Amino acid sequence: MSRDRRDFLRTAGVAGLGLGLSGVAPSGLQGLETPEGVDPGDPFRPDQAPRALNILVLGGTGFIGPHIVQYMMDRGHTVTLFNRGRSNTDLFPDLENLIGDRNDDLEALRGRTWDVCFDNNASRIPWVELSTEVLRDSVDRYFYVSSRSAYADTSAVPMTAAHPTHTYETAGASHDDDRMSLPYGLQKALCERQVMEVFGDRHCIVRPGLIIGPGDETDRFTYWPVRIHRGGEVLAPSDGTDPIQIIDVRDLSEWMVRLAENGTTGIYNGVGPRTPRPIAELLYGIRAVTTAETTFTWVPYEFLAEHEVRPYREMPVWMPPLPGREGFARFDLTPEVESGLTFRPLADTAMATLEYHFSRSPERQAEIGPGLSPEREAEILRAWHARG
Repeated sequence: MSRDRRDFLRTAGVAGLGLGLSGVAPSGLQGLETPEGVDPGDPFRPDQAPRALNILVLGGTGFIGPHIVQYMMDRGHTVTLFNRGRSNTDLFPDLENLIGDRNDDLEALRGRTWDVCFDNNASRIPWVELSTEVLRDSVDRYFYVSSRSAYADTSAVPMTAAHPTHTYETAGASHDDDRMSLPYGLQKALCERQVMEVFGDRHCIVRPGLIIGPGDETDRFTYWPVRIHRGGEVLAPSDGTDPIQIIDVRDLSEWMVRLAENGTTGIYNGVGPRTPRPIAELLYGIRAVTTAETTFTWVPYEFLAEHEVRPYREMPVWMPPLPGREGFARFDLTPEVESGLTFRPLADTAMATLEYHFSRSPERQAEIGPGLSPEREAEILRAWHARG
C-alpha cells in the first residue's frame, strides 16, 4: 500500500479521531475533549479478511467510497474502481481505475470478472439497469446501497426490511414520467428490484438512513456538532424524547465489507444504534466532546411548524414521529446486529465530524446549508421566550 491509513485520512479530508492522530487540534477545534472511553491512539488496525476477494467498486471517490475502499485494502482485498475519473483522482494511485460513464459507457467492464460488485451511489434506475445487465455474468454477488427512502411509508413500529417499498402509485408518479426525474425514494425502490431480478439470490441490498461522519459534504449532521461547539443558547426540537437512528459512514462501510467477506445476501437496514437514541441524548452527547458553554431550549413541534421550521432541514436529523412516520427512527435491527453491524461511540463520530469540518476552507465552513442561520435561530428563540 502506498500510503497508510493516517495519510489517507489527511489527504482525503476524511478525518478520524484527529486529536489523537496529530496531537494538535486544528484551527477551530480548541476546546474539544477526548471523552472517557475513546482511545486517543490509532484505532485503524483492522484484521486481515479470512479470504481475499476481487472487488469492483462503482464509484469509490465520494462520501462512502473512500471509507469502504480503504477498509477493503486494509483487509487485504484486491479492489478495482470504475468511475468517470473526474473527482478525487489522487486518492488511490495504486488501484486499477477503469474509466467510463454510468449513463452510457460501461465498456471498460466487459470481459472482466469479480467476486463482488459494490454499487454505492446509483440513484437512477437507468444506471442500475445498465450496470446489472453488463455485470450479470461477471460478478458473483452484487451489493446495492439503497436508502430508507425506498420504503413506501415508515408507519410501522418497529420497521423491518419486510416493509413494502415504493411503487409508482405510492410515490405519486406516472409510468410516462421521465425516468431520470422520478422521485428519489421510487428510484431507489426500482433500482432494488432491478438488482433482485437480475441477480436473484446473489444480491445484498442495504438501506441506510442518514449517513453521517467525516467526509460528509451534505452537512445534515454536521450542523449539530458545529452549532453546539459554537456555544450559547441552542434551539432544539420537541421535548427531547423523539427517537433518532442514523449511521456513521465508517460503521456502514466496514459492516458491508464484512457482509461481502461472509457471503451474506438479502436485504438489511443500515441505521443505528440498535436502541433508538432520544434526540436529547444525541445533542447532550455531542456537547460532551466540547467545553463550550451551551444550553438547550426545547421548542415543541407545533411552535416550530407555525414558524416554518422544517424537520430534517432547518432541524437536521430530527423527524417527529407524526402519523405515517411513527417508525422512521424505530427500526428493529436484530438481523443487522446478528450479521455483524456495530456502532462506534457517538463521541467518536462527533469529534471526527468536527475535525473534518474545520479541515475545510473558511469559505466552505461558512456554507453549511441545513439548519438555522444564527439570525434565524435567534429570531425563533425570541418568539418562543416572548410567548412565555
